[in-house]
Amino acid sequence: MELILWRHADAEFGASDTYRKLTKKGVKQAQDMSAWLEPRLPKEWTLISSPAVRAKQTAETLSKNINIETEIAPGCDYLTLLAVANWPQSKTATIVVGHQPTIGNAAAYLMGVKNQAWSVRKSAIFWFSYRVRYQIDQVILRAVMGPDLL
Repeated sequence: MELILWRHADAEFGASDTYRKLTKKGVKQAQDMSAWLEPRLPKEWTLISSPAVRAKQTAETLSKNINIETEIAPGCDYLTLLAVANWPQSKTATIVVGHQPTIGNAAAYLMGVKNQAWSVRKSAIFWFSYRVRYQIDQVILRAVMGPDLL
């Protein structure tokens, strides 16, 4: 399984948390990350998003075919996010657009880091693979990309 954790892009301040929209900068960040991701994605993949407007707008730059999951709304824990992504059982690549600190906590957990919060830049991704080799479960970090590097 491939799992891509994608933090939503830059969003406006002031509105209710669930209804905050992307800024112009955020739209560009999301579009740039989508342009980087698209040619690298496997043939089959699933896109999951938080119901928050800024997450949905980020996801929409990659595809209009989005599974909105209320369980990964702002404030969810990383184990819920991984369960919604069906990690590591899913047979297709899964892209999850979510929020901090959940994205950072999930990435740290998958890397074996305990009790430490990771900060993830807006519109950045962590790309993981899962495999079994010599009867041992392995998590492989394939890529980390931030919008400032595109």
